[in-house]
Amino acid sequence: MITEILETLFLILTALMIAYLTRHYIFTLTVLKNHQKHEKATTVGNAAYQPTVSILIPALNEEKVIGRILQRMTELTYPKDKMEIIVIDDGSTDDTGKIAEQCSKAHSYIKVIHRSEKEGGRGKASTLNAGLKHAKGEIILCFDADYYPQRDILEKLTKEFADPKVGAVQGRVTVLNEPQNIVTRLVTLERIGGYRVDQQARDSLGLITQLGGTVAGLRRDLLESLGRWDESILAEDTDITFRVYLAGYKIRYVNEAECYEEAVESWRAYWKQRYRWAKGHMQCAFKHSLKVLKSSNLRFREKVDGLLLLNVYFIPILVLLSWIISVLLFFLKSPQWFGMFWALVPISLYSCVGNFAPFFEVGIGAYLDGRTRAQWLIPLLIFTFLYNIPICTKALIDLLISKIFRRNGNHWAKTVHSGNGNSYIMS
Repeated sequence: MITEILETLFLILTALMIAYLTRHYIFTLTVLKNHQKHEKATTVGNAAYQPTVSILIPALNEEKVIGRILQRMTELTYPKDKMEIIVIDDGSTDDTGKIAEQCSKAHSYIKVIHRSEKEGGRGKASTLNAGLKHAKGEIILCFDADYYPQRDILEKLTKEFADPKVGAVQGRVTVLNEPQNIVTRLVTLERIGGYRVDQQARDSLGLITQLGGTVAGLRRDLLESLGRWDESILAEDTDITFRVYLAGYKIRYVNEAECYEEAVESWRAYWKQRYRWAKGHMQCAFKHSLKVLKSSNLRFREKVDGLLLLNVYFIPILVLLSWIISVLLFFLKSPQWFGMFWALVPISLYSCVGNFAPFFEVGIGAYLDGRTRAQWLIPLLIFTFLYNIPICTKALIDLLISKIFRRNGNHWAKTVHSGNGNSYIMS
């Protein structure tokens, strides 16, 4: 009886792994097929369509990077009379507020909102909602304080809103401090796979393009109608993604709209960041999975992709579970067919490296970007995948405990930015 149950579970888990593996094959082949078409696509915005824009920059103790992004904001080519920058000083205890105020005095379109230490530190969603109250633009754009955008990025992003069906837009995130150490290099590979292939394929196939929480824009009226950002969810970007689609709108991905980030620099920082992402994503899975299935605004393929996207952070846990079950079945003397599945373990293990950047996507993404040297590091992504197993397991356990005992288990552990990315910026 026990053996039969374990066999059934193993087959179900194997089917799930194959579904995700097939999905990544499809994404990769789609991007390869459309590569030439995207290369020829224009990168110039529609000059006839220039909506007013409010840029929100949440900042908590970001004195090492806030000056860099604000200087870049003054260099943007978008008409200054149609742009406002709102810095939300989220209860900082360093000089973040002072630096922002200095920039505000020099440029009338830069505004600074100060939150007290008691008000601040409640998470990004809370900070963005505070800034939204002061925003006047038709389009709300979000940039993290450590980011460094292209000068014409607003033109590239806002042109998509000329289509009334587009409710939000996402640009490409690339790593600024890639050469710093092995962690930043591996994060770079994850970003290449996740954006250059994963996001591009979603957009091309008409699936669920995901907002990344930064280098992202939304229609202000849509955002207001959705009730703004949900402050009870750690992954406010994933949450708003599905609320946009469930409301009947689409999200476009603009690969040529690049913005550069400071990636985490240590394995400890990687753990904190990915734990927050995993727990927040799981919150969204519990919140939206049933709604996605029932939605009349989503096509069948969008529902399938949406469910796979919502549950992606459960995959490392399910992989661990499949390993445990396979070992148990091996010692319980399972039938002969099990040997064939056991032989697939090394393949499935190597094919699932990374969370959002599986092997095939990373390899092709690096190839399309001309990153021949970076490709040598791809096998090391197996270690980041293994590292994500305890991260995701802990996130799920903590989330279930908070739900069982009906308590708020959210704790926003912000990513610390050292400002080392400054040395990689070319004048």
